[in-house]
Amino acid sequence: MVRRSERLGMDHLQEAAAFKDVYEGHFGAVLRYCLRRLPEEVASDAAAETFTIAWRRRRDFQWDRPLPWLYGVARRVVSNELRSEKRWRRLIQRTHSASTDVPGADAAVIEDDERDRVVASMSKLGATDREVLMLACWEGLSRRDLALALRCSENAASKRLHRALDRLGAELGVPGTSRQKFFRVERRQV
Repeated sequence: MVRRSERLGMDHLQEAAAFKDVYEGHFGAVLRYCLRRLPEEVASDAAAETFTIAWRRRRDFQWDRPLPWLYGVARRVVSNELRSEKRWRRLIQRTHSASTDVPGADAAVIEDDERDRVVASMSKLGATDREVLMLACWEGLSRRDLALALRCSENAASKRLHRALDRLGAELGVPGTSRQKFFRVERRQV
């Protein structure tokens, strides 16, 4: 099997240099992604793990569009962290020890009432809907990049986003007829 980097004409040193550029150019975005979903002390480890996995899986790395691919890896790392935290909480509850409830990064950042309302409405949505909305809105991914991060077709990504926006609109009490205008702002690829 020919590695993607070899098809692009990169030897190991060029590949390492290219990966270093990707790391330096996108670590901040991946860290912010993790901070929005995890407590600060865990988020930096999750961002570092994302790049460790990306290096190990550089054969599959999307050199032409690295950030959406990195978000896809970070999404799975964050999910693993959240599952671990959930298991830890259940263990603590079973042993009747002190609670480990730690507010998420959102609790520290959100200040105004409108954001509180949106976050409260988002918390009522399923995990998949929340993730699609956060990738599209907070991370600013286009439908094409959203599809890459979710590892699905562009049509599937559009449908997931459309349904998630409809559910969020319903939670916010936005009437169905005006929901389309309120939520359907498409970013154009430059």
